[in-house]
Amino acid sequence: MPAEDSRPRLPRRGPAPAVDAMDNAELARMIESEHPYRGKALFELSDRIAHDDDAATKVAMLSRLSSLRKARLFDRVSLAWSAIIALLAAETPHSRACAYEAFGALELEERKDMLDYLEVEVIEDAHPRIG
Repeated sequence: MPAEDSRPRLPRRGPAPAVDAMDNAELARMIESEHPYRGKALFELSDRIAHDDDAATKVAMLSRLSSLRKARLFDRVSLAWSAIIALLAAETPHSRACAYEAFGALELEERKDMLDYLEVEVIEDAHPRIG
């Protein structure tokens, strides 16, 4: 008889929502509510930034959520950082302005850490590419 696995089980997430069919407000609500697929919703909203100022504004606003600042994608990169990086990468005047404002809302140590990660002295010099 096999030994029982004593590791805790994660809850099932269910099927991923069709975020590409959602409007910006629906995606923002999904992210704000800490939905299990909030990362997927944030990435969809981020994909719209270059062509949609409303998406850029919402992404900048959402980057201030403590839940996104605590959620790590990998290493030290949080969902909030990924939002700011997406704003920078879109390279529109509105998205860059939103990125600077969102970056400014981070704690001083987090700003220093993000500049180090981006390998720049000031946020205005950051021009990340998203592939």
